[in-house]
Amino acid sequence: MKIAVIGGGGVRTPLLVNGLTDSDLPVDEIALFDVDQARLSIIASLAASFARSVRSYTDVRTCVAGASFVFLSIRVGGIAARARDEAIAGAHDTVGQETVGPGGFAMAVRTIPHAVEYARVIAREAPRAWVINFTNPVGIVTQAMTMATAARVIGICDTPTELFEDVAHVLGLDSSRCDFDYFGLNHLGWLREVYCDGEPQLPRLWQDQALLTRIYRAPLFDPAFLQTQRLLPTEYLFYYYFPKAAIENIKKAGRTRGDAIAQLNDQLFRDLAGGGADRRLVYDHYLQARSAGYMQIESGASQPIAPPPSAALTGYDKIALSVVRAIHFNSNAIIPLNVPSHGTLHDLEDHDVVEVPCVVNVNGAHPLNVRRVPDHARDLLVRVKEYERLTVAAALTRSVAAAERALTHNPLVAEPALAHRLVGALQPLW
Repeated sequence: MKIAVIGGGGVRTPLLVNGLTDSDLPVDEIALFDVDQARLSIIASLAASFARSVRSYTDVRTCVAGASFVFLSIRVGGIAARARDEAIAGAHDTVGQETVGPGGFAMAVRTIPHAVEYARVIAREAPRAWVINFTNPVGIVTQAMTMATAARVIGICDTPTELFEDVAHVLGLDSSRCDFDYFGLNHLGWLREVYCDGEPQLPRLWQDQALLTRIYRAPLFDPAFLQTQRLLPTEYLFYYYFPKAAIENIKKAGRTRGDAIAQLNDQLFRDLAGGGADRRLVYDHYLQARSAGYMQIESGASQPIAPPPSAALTGYDKIALSVVRAIHFNSNAIIPLNVPSHGTLHDLEDHDVVEVPCVVNVNGAHPLNVRRVPDHARDLLVRVKEYERLTVAAALTRSVAAAERALTHNPLVAEPALAHRLVGALQPLW
Protein backbone atom coordinates (compact mmCIF):
# COMPACT_ATOMS: atom_id res chain seq x y z
CA MET A 1 0.00 0.00 0.00
CA LYS A 2 1.27 3.46 -0.93
CA ILE A 3 0.21 6.41 1.20
CA ALA A 4 0.96 9.94 0.03
CA VAL A 5 1.08 13.16 2.04
CA ILE A 6 0.58 16.53 0.34
CA GLY A 7 1.98 19.06 2.78
CA GLY A 8 4.54 16.53 3.92
CA GLY A 9 6.71 19.30 5.38
CA GLY A 10 4.10 19.90 8.08
CA VAL A 11 4.87 19.31 11.74
CA ARG A 12 2.29 16.50 12.03
CA THR A 13 4.03 14.33 9.41
CA PRO A 14 6.44 12.47 11.75
CA LEU A 15 3.53 11.59 14.07
CA LEU A 16 1.57 10.27 11.12
CA VAL A 17 4.52 8.26 9.79
CA ASN A 18 5.15 6.76 13.20
CA GLY A 19 1.52 5.71 13.55
CA LEU A 20 1.41 4.14 10.12
CA THR A 21 4.67 2.29 10.70
CA ASP A 22 3.50 0.84 14.02
CA SER A 23 0.13 -0.24 12.60
CA ASP A 24 -0.97 -3.49 11.02
CA LEU A 25 -1.44 -1.83 7.63
CA PRO A 26 0.63 -3.23 4.72
CA VAL A 27 2.37 0.08 3.99
CA ASP A 28 5.33 -0.21 1.64
CA GLU A 29 5.76 3.49 0.77
CA ILE A 30 4.98 6.78 2.49
CA ALA A 31 5.37 9.44 -0.18
CA LEU A 32 5.88 13.06 0.91
CA PHE A 33 5.44 16.23 -1.16
CA ASP A 34 5.60 19.88 -0.15
CA VAL A 35 5.96 23.10 -2.08
CA ASP A 36 8.59 24.12 0.48
CA GLN A 37 11.29 21.63 -0.39
CA ALA A 38 13.74 22.91 2.21
CA ARG A 39 11.22 22.39 4.99
CA LEU A 40 10.28 19.00 3.52
CA SER A 41 13.93 17.91 3.63
CA ILE A 42 14.10 18.56 7.39
CA ILE A 43 10.76 16.90 8.23
CA ALA A 44 11.34 13.96 5.87
CA SER A 45 14.68 13.27 7.52
CA LEU A 46 12.99 13.14 10.93
CA ALA A 47 10.12 11.03 9.58
CA ALA A 48 12.58 8.60 7.98
CA SER A 49 13.97 7.87 11.45
CA PHE A 50 10.60 6.22 12.15
CA ALA A 51 10.25 4.38 8.83
CA ARG A 52 12.52 3.39 5.95
CA SER A 53 9.51 3.56 3.63
CA VAL A 54 9.54 7.39 3.61
CA ARG A 55 10.33 8.91 0.25
CA SER A 56 10.32 12.60 -0.76
CA TYR A 57 9.05 13.92 -4.08
CA THR A 58 9.50 17.18 -5.96
CA ASP A 59 6.41 16.66 -8.13
CA VAL A 60 2.95 16.18 -6.66
CA ARG A 61 1.72 14.04 -9.55
CA THR A 62 4.38 11.38 -9.13
CA CYS A 63 3.94 11.59 -5.35
CA VAL A 64 0.24 10.64 -5.45
CA ALA A 65 0.34 8.32 -8.48
CA GLY A 66 -0.83 4.85 -7.49
CA ALA A 67 -1.57 5.83 -3.88
CA SER A 68 -4.38 4.10 -1.97
CA PHE A 69 -4.72 7.04 0.43
CA VAL A 70 -3.65 10.66 0.15
CA PHE A 71 -3.45 12.91 3.21
CA LEU A 72 -3.91 16.60 2.50
CA SER A 73 -2.41 18.88 5.15
CA ILE A 74 -1.46 22.22 3.64
CA ARG A 75 -1.11 25.73 5.06
CA VAL A 76 -1.10 28.28 2.26
CA GLY A 77 1.06 31.22 3.30
CA GLY A 78 2.52 29.30 6.23
CA ILE A 79 2.07 30.11 9.90
CA ALA A 80 2.95 33.74 9.14
CA ALA A 81 -0.33 34.09 7.24
CA ARG A 82 -2.26 32.75 10.23
CA ALA A 83 -0.56 35.19 12.60
CA ARG A 84 -1.31 38.07 10.22
CA ASP A 85 -4.97 37.05 9.84
CA GLU A 86 -5.43 36.84 13.60
CA ALA A 87 -3.73 40.20 14.15
CA ILE A 88 -5.99 41.87 11.59
CA ALA A 89 -9.08 40.35 13.18
CA GLY A 90 -7.99 41.61 16.59
CA ALA A 91 -7.32 45.10 15.23
CA HIS A 92 -10.97 45.16 14.13
CA ASP A 93 -12.21 43.93 17.53
CA THR A 94 -13.28 40.55 16.19
CA VAL A 95 -12.21 37.05 17.18
CA GLY A 96 -8.78 36.14 15.85
CA GLN A 97 -8.57 32.38 15.24
CA GLU A 98 -7.55 30.31 12.25
CA THR A 99 -10.81 28.39 11.79
CA VAL A 100 -13.55 30.77 12.95
CA GLY A 101 -14.34 34.43 12.34
CA PRO A 102 -12.30 36.53 9.87
CA GLY A 103 -9.17 34.42 10.43
CA GLY A 104 -10.99 31.24 9.48
CA PHE A 105 -12.54 32.98 6.51
CA ALA A 106 -9.17 34.23 5.21
CA MET A 107 -7.60 30.82 5.63
CA ALA A 108 -10.48 29.16 3.81
CA VAL A 109 -10.54 31.42 0.76
CA ARG A 110 -6.75 31.37 0.49
CA THR A 111 -6.62 27.56 0.77
CA ILE A 112 -9.60 26.34 -1.25
CA PRO A 113 -8.20 27.01 -4.76
CA HIS A 114 -5.06 25.01 -3.94
CA ALA A 115 -6.96 22.20 -2.18
CA VAL A 116 -9.31 21.86 -5.14
CA GLU A 117 -6.43 21.74 -7.60
CA TYR A 118 -4.69 19.04 -5.56
CA ALA A 119 -7.95 17.06 -5.43
CA ARG A 120 -8.17 17.23 -9.22
CA VAL A 121 -4.60 15.96 -9.54
CA ILE A 122 -5.42 13.07 -7.22
CA ALA A 123 -8.60 12.26 -9.17
CA ARG A 124 -6.46 11.98 -12.34
CA GLU A 125 -3.38 10.24 -10.98
CA ALA A 126 -4.98 8.02 -8.30
CA PRO A 127 -8.73 7.88 -9.06
CA ARG A 128 -9.39 5.11 -6.51
CA ALA A 129 -7.53 6.84 -3.69
CA TRP A 130 -9.30 8.13 -0.61
CA VAL A 131 -8.33 11.70 0.24
CA ILE A 132 -8.10 12.26 3.99
CA ASN A 133 -8.29 16.02 4.51
CA PHE A 134 -6.55 17.51 7.56
CA THR A 135 -6.46 21.02 6.10
CA ASN A 136 -8.14 23.73 8.17
CA PRO A 137 -10.81 24.91 8.21
CA VAL A 138 -11.62 21.26 7.57
CA GLY A 139 -15.37 21.48 6.98
CA ILE A 140 -15.24 24.33 4.45
CA VAL A 141 -12.23 22.94 2.58
CA THR A 142 -13.78 19.47 2.43
CA GLN A 143 -17.03 20.94 1.10
CA ALA A 144 -15.18 22.76 -1.68
CA MET A 145 -13.27 19.62 -2.67
CA THR A 146 -16.36 17.38 -2.71
CA MET A 147 -18.41 19.90 -4.70
CA ALA A 148 -15.77 20.89 -7.26
CA THR A 149 -13.95 17.61 -7.95
CA ALA A 150 -14.45 13.89 -8.46
CA ALA A 151 -12.00 12.99 -5.69
CA ARG A 152 -13.19 10.80 -2.82
CA VAL A 153 -12.70 13.10 0.15
CA ILE A 154 -13.21 12.59 3.89
CA GLY A 155 -12.48 15.40 6.35
CA ILE A 156 -11.04 14.58 9.77
CA CYS A 157 -10.65 16.44 13.06
CA ASP A 158 -9.70 15.21 16.51
CA THR A 159 -11.93 17.66 18.42
CA PRO A 160 -15.06 15.45 18.66
CA THR A 161 -13.16 12.30 19.65
CA GLU A 162 -11.20 14.19 22.28
CA LEU A 163 -14.47 15.44 23.78
CA PHE A 164 -15.89 11.90 23.71
CA GLU A 165 -12.88 10.48 25.52
CA ASP A 166 -12.77 13.27 28.09
CA VAL A 167 -16.45 12.88 28.93
CA ALA A 168 -16.10 9.11 29.23
CA HIS A 169 -13.10 9.58 31.54
CA VAL A 170 -14.92 12.04 33.82
CA LEU A 171 -17.91 9.68 34.04
CA GLY A 172 -15.69 6.67 34.67
CA LEU A 173 -16.81 4.91 31.49
CA ASP A 174 -15.02 2.71 28.97
CA SER A 175 -15.43 4.69 25.74
CA SER A 176 -15.40 1.50 23.68
CA ARG A 177 -18.74 0.58 25.32
CA CYS A 178 -20.26 4.00 24.61
CA ASP A 179 -22.39 5.47 21.85
CA PHE A 180 -21.99 9.22 21.37
CA ASP A 181 -24.94 11.29 20.09
CA TYR A 182 -22.98 14.08 18.40
CA PHE A 183 -23.89 16.53 15.63
CA GLY A 184 -22.73 19.74 13.98
CA LEU A 185 -20.13 21.19 11.66
CA ASN A 186 -16.38 21.17 12.03
CA HIS A 187 -15.49 23.33 15.06
CA LEU A 188 -19.20 23.87 15.66
CA GLY A 189 -20.36 20.62 17.24
CA TRP A 190 -22.36 19.47 20.25
CA LEU A 191 -22.48 16.25 22.24
CA ARG A 192 -26.11 15.64 23.18
CA GLU A 193 -25.93 12.30 24.96
CA VAL A 194 -23.64 9.41 25.83
CA TYR A 195 -25.09 5.93 26.07
CA CYS A 196 -23.24 3.15 27.86
CA ASP A 197 -24.72 -0.33 27.74
CA GLY A 198 -27.87 1.33 26.40
CA GLU A 199 -28.27 3.75 29.33
CA PRO A 200 -28.02 7.59 28.99
CA GLN A 201 -25.17 9.02 31.05
CA LEU A 202 -25.23 12.82 30.72
CA PRO A 203 -27.99 13.34 33.34
CA ARG A 204 -25.21 12.61 35.84
CA LEU A 205 -23.35 15.67 34.56
CA TRP A 206 -26.35 17.99 34.52
CA GLN A 207 -26.89 17.20 38.20
CA ASP A 208 -23.27 17.71 39.27
CA GLN A 209 -21.45 20.98 38.57
CA ALA A 210 -18.21 19.58 39.99
CA LEU A 211 -18.18 16.91 37.27
CA LEU A 212 -19.00 19.49 34.58
CA THR A 213 -15.99 21.61 35.52
CA ARG A 214 -13.72 18.64 34.79
CA ILE A 215 -14.86 18.16 31.17
CA TYR A 216 -12.82 20.94 29.56
CA ARG A 217 -9.08 21.42 29.96
CA ALA A 218 -9.37 25.21 29.64
CA PRO A 219 -11.83 27.39 31.64
CA LEU A 220 -14.25 27.94 28.77
CA PHE A 221 -17.82 27.27 29.91
CA ASP A 222 -19.48 27.95 33.24
CA PRO A 223 -21.20 24.81 34.56
CA ALA A 224 -24.47 26.73 35.05
CA PHE A 225 -24.40 27.71 31.37
CA LEU A 226 -23.91 24.08 30.31
CA GLN A 227 -26.77 22.99 32.55
CA THR A 228 -29.13 25.38 30.76
CA GLN A 229 -27.94 24.21 27.34
CA ARG A 230 -28.20 20.48 28.11
CA LEU A 231 -25.52 20.03 25.43
CA LEU A 232 -21.74 19.75 25.66
CA PRO A 233 -20.24 22.03 22.99
CA THR A 234 -16.82 21.48 21.50
CA GLU A 235 -14.35 24.10 22.72
CA TYR A 236 -14.62 26.22 19.56
CA LEU A 237 -18.18 27.18 20.50
CA PHE A 238 -16.51 29.41 23.11
CA TYR A 239 -15.79 31.90 20.33
CA TYR A 240 -19.47 32.05 19.33
CA TYR A 241 -20.96 32.04 22.83
CA PHE A 242 -18.45 34.41 24.44
CA PRO A 243 -16.64 36.37 21.69
CA LYS A 244 -16.00 39.43 23.87
CA ALA A 245 -14.24 37.31 26.48
CA ALA A 246 -12.07 35.67 23.80
CA ILE A 247 -11.12 39.07 22.33
CA GLU A 248 -10.30 40.52 25.74
CA ASN A 249 -8.17 37.53 26.70
CA ILE A 250 -6.17 37.70 23.48
CA LYS A 251 -5.57 41.42 23.98
CA LYS A 252 -4.43 40.84 27.57
CA ALA A 253 -2.00 38.17 26.40
CA GLY A 254 -0.52 40.54 23.84
CA ARG A 255 -0.25 37.82 21.22
CA THR A 256 -2.40 35.32 19.36
CA ARG A 257 -2.16 31.55 19.12
CA GLY A 258 -0.67 32.02 15.66
CA ASP A 259 2.15 34.12 17.13
CA ALA A 260 2.83 31.45 19.75
CA ILE A 261 2.95 28.62 17.21
CA ALA A 262 5.16 30.66 14.86
CA GLN A 263 7.69 31.03 17.68
CA LEU A 264 7.54 27.30 18.51
CA ASN A 265 7.90 26.34 14.84
CA ASP A 266 10.90 28.61 14.33
CA GLN A 267 12.65 27.04 17.30
CA LEU A 268 11.75 23.52 16.15
CA PHE A 269 13.23 23.96 12.68
CA ARG A 270 16.35 25.68 14.04
CA ASP A 271 16.91 22.78 16.43
CA LEU A 272 16.23 20.11 13.80
CA ALA A 273 18.50 21.81 11.25
CA GLY A 274 21.28 22.19 13.81
CA GLY A 275 22.00 18.48 13.88
CA GLY A 276 23.51 18.36 17.36
CA ALA A 277 20.51 17.39 19.50
CA ASP A 278 18.45 14.21 19.59
CA ARG A 279 15.90 15.03 16.91
CA ARG A 280 13.15 12.84 18.34
CA LEU A 281 13.60 14.40 21.76
CA VAL A 282 13.46 17.89 20.22
CA TYR A 283 10.28 16.93 18.40
CA ASP A 284 8.66 15.47 21.53
CA HIS A 285 9.41 18.65 23.49
CA TYR A 286 7.90 20.72 20.68
CA LEU A 287 4.68 18.68 20.69
CA GLN A 288 4.38 18.98 24.47
CA ALA A 289 4.86 22.76 24.39
CA ARG A 290 2.38 23.16 21.57
CA SER A 291 -0.25 21.07 23.35
CA ALA A 292 0.24 22.95 26.63
CA GLY A 293 -0.57 26.26 24.93
CA TYR A 294 -3.78 25.04 23.31
CA MET A 295 -6.66 27.44 24.16
CA GLN A 296 -4.57 29.02 26.94
CA ILE A 297 -4.48 32.49 25.40
CA GLU A 298 -8.12 32.62 24.29
CA SER A 299 -9.50 31.22 27.56
CA GLY A 300 -7.40 33.48 29.76
CA ALA A 301 -5.91 30.51 31.63
CA SER A 302 -3.05 31.62 33.87
CA GLN A 303 -1.07 28.38 33.45
CA PRO A 304 -0.30 26.07 30.52
CA ILE A 305 -3.10 23.60 29.85
CA ALA A 306 -2.53 20.10 31.23
CA PRO A 307 -2.67 17.27 28.69
CA PRO A 308 -6.03 15.49 28.59
CA PRO A 309 -6.41 11.94 29.90
CA SER A 310 -7.30 11.05 26.31
CA ALA A 311 -3.96 12.25 24.88
CA ALA A 312 -2.83 8.71 24.10
CA LEU A 313 -6.10 7.96 22.29
CA THR A 314 -6.74 11.08 20.25
CA GLY A 315 -4.97 13.38 17.81
CA TYR A 316 -5.09 13.90 14.04
CA ASP A 317 -2.61 11.11 13.43
CA LYS A 318 -4.69 8.60 15.38
CA ILE A 319 -7.98 9.64 13.75
CA ALA A 320 -6.35 9.38 10.32
CA LEU A 321 -5.01 5.93 11.11
CA SER A 322 -8.40 4.76 12.38
CA VAL A 323 -10.08 5.90 9.15
CA VAL A 324 -7.49 4.18 6.93
CA ARG A 325 -7.77 0.95 8.94
CA ALA A 326 -11.58 1.02 8.87
CA ILE A 327 -11.58 1.36 5.08
CA HIS A 328 -8.77 -1.11 4.41
CA PHE A 329 -10.10 -3.80 6.76
CA ASN A 330 -13.77 -3.05 6.04
CA SER A 331 -14.42 -2.91 9.78
CA ASN A 332 -17.56 -0.72 9.97
CA ALA A 333 -15.96 1.38 12.70
CA ILE A 334 -17.96 4.38 13.93
CA ILE A 335 -15.90 7.57 13.74
CA PRO A 336 -16.98 11.26 13.78
CA LEU A 337 -16.00 12.68 10.38
CA ASN A 338 -16.69 15.50 7.95
CA VAL A 339 -18.74 14.23 5.00
CA PRO A 340 -21.68 15.38 2.85
CA SER A 341 -24.91 15.26 4.86
CA HIS A 342 -27.08 13.31 2.40
CA GLY A 343 -30.09 14.07 4.60
CA THR A 344 -28.39 13.36 7.92
CA LEU A 345 -29.04 16.85 9.25
CA HIS A 346 -32.48 17.71 7.94
CA ASP A 347 -32.03 21.49 8.22
CA LEU A 348 -29.14 21.47 5.73
CA GLU A 349 -28.70 20.64 2.06
CA ASP A 350 -27.64 17.16 0.96
CA HIS A 351 -24.24 18.32 -0.33
CA ASP A 352 -23.44 20.30 2.81
CA VAL A 353 -20.47 18.83 4.68
CA VAL A 354 -21.37 18.06 8.29
CA GLU A 355 -19.49 16.57 11.23
CA VAL A 356 -21.31 13.53 12.56
CA PRO A 357 -20.57 9.92 13.53
CA CYS A 358 -20.07 7.77 10.44
CA VAL A 359 -19.88 4.05 9.73
CA VAL A 360 -16.57 3.57 7.93
CA ASN A 361 -15.85 0.60 5.68
CA VAL A 362 -14.42 -0.29 2.29
CA ASN A 363 -17.07 1.91 0.64
CA GLY A 364 -16.07 5.00 2.59
CA ALA A 365 -17.71 6.98 5.39
CA HIS A 366 -21.49 6.83 5.75
CA PRO A 367 -23.10 9.40 8.08
CA LEU A 368 -25.49 8.13 10.72
CA ASN A 369 -28.89 9.77 10.99
CA VAL A 370 -29.19 12.60 13.52
CA ARG A 371 -32.48 13.27 15.26
CA ARG A 372 -33.92 16.78 15.39
CA VAL A 373 -31.41 19.38 16.53
CA PRO A 374 -32.44 21.58 19.51
CA ASP A 375 -33.59 25.01 18.37
CA HIS A 376 -30.86 27.01 20.14
CA ALA A 377 -28.17 24.96 18.37
CA ARG A 378 -30.06 24.75 15.09
CA ASP A 379 -30.16 28.52 14.56
CA LEU A 380 -26.38 28.87 14.85
CA LEU A 381 -25.79 25.70 12.83
CA VAL A 382 -27.88 26.91 9.89
CA ARG A 383 -26.35 30.37 9.97
CA VAL A 384 -22.77 29.15 9.99
CA LYS A 385 -23.42 26.67 7.20
CA GLU A 386 -24.85 29.45 5.03
CA TYR A 387 -21.64 31.40 5.66
CA GLU A 388 -19.60 28.32 4.71
CA ARG A 389 -21.48 27.86 1.43
CA LEU A 390 -20.90 31.49 0.51
CA THR A 391 -17.23 31.24 1.46
CA VAL A 392 -16.74 28.25 -0.85
CA ALA A 393 -18.41 30.18 -3.68
CA ALA A 394 -16.24 33.24 -3.07
CA ALA A 395 -13.05 31.16 -3.06
CA LEU A 396 -13.93 29.26 -6.23
CA THR A 397 -14.85 32.46 -8.12
CA ARG A 398 -12.16 34.61 -6.50
CA SER A 399 -14.67 37.45 -6.24
CA VAL A 400 -14.08 40.25 -3.72
CA ALA A 401 -17.79 41.13 -3.74
CA ALA A 402 -18.67 37.51 -2.99
CA ALA A 403 -16.05 37.46 -0.25
CA GLU A 404 -17.61 40.48 1.44
CA ARG A 405 -21.05 38.90 1.18
CA ALA A 406 -19.77 35.67 2.72
CA LEU A 407 -18.03 37.40 5.61
CA THR A 408 -21.14 39.46 6.33
CA HIS A 409 -22.96 36.17 6.98
CA ASN A 410 -20.35 35.09 9.53
CA PRO A 411 -21.98 35.41 12.99
CA LEU A 412 -18.77 36.89 14.40
CA VAL A 413 -18.83 39.71 11.84
CA ALA A 414 -22.47 40.20 10.77
CA GLU A 415 -22.11 43.82 9.60
CA PRO A 416 -21.56 44.66 5.88
CA ALA A 417 -19.35 47.66 6.69
CA LEU A 418 -17.12 45.60 8.97
CA ALA A 419 -16.95 42.80 6.40
CA HIS A 420 -15.88 45.33 3.77
CA ARG A 421 -13.08 46.68 5.98
CA LEU A 422 -11.89 43.21 6.92
CA VAL A 423 -11.77 41.91 3.34
CA GLY A 424 -9.76 44.97 2.38
CA ALA A 425 -7.33 44.51 5.26
CA LEU A 426 -6.94 40.76 4.65
CA GLN A 427 -5.89 41.21 1.01
CA PRO A 428 -4.34 39.55 -0.86
CA LEU A 429 -6.67 36.61 -0.42
CA TRP A 430 -5.56 34.91 -3.65
